[in-house]
Amino acid sequence: MEIWINPACSKCRGALHLLDEEGADYTVRRYLEDVPSPDEIRAVLERLGLEPWDITRTQEAAAKELGLKDWARDAGSRDRWIEALSEHPKLIQRPIITADDGTAVVARTDDAVRDAMSR
Repeated sequence: MEIWINPACSKCRGALHLLDEEGADYTVRRYLEDVPSPDEIRAVLERLGLEPWDITRTQEAAAKELGLKDWARDAGSRDRWIEALSEHPKLIQRPIITADDGTAVVARTDDAVRDAMSR
């Protein structure tokens, strides 16, 4: 398992605590420092079964500066969203856990973290 985190995020710290408490084997990716490429974002989206706008933190300052709320949410705009997430990783929802079975979850709750551990 790999977990994408921002150490300043309380949801990320909570997920890490639960993973440690349960003795899970995982690696940490500080995605603000080790920024995912557009291809890595595409792969995680495929594992999540989501679109880029589904994992975008639209209330962040960068989202407002880019005017994301006015961007189309369709197949033709998908690459534009993915590029924005790669160029502004703070926009990526967190934490994201890639599970051992090839799936992934946005692990903002204890239940989601446990779900990822059970896969």
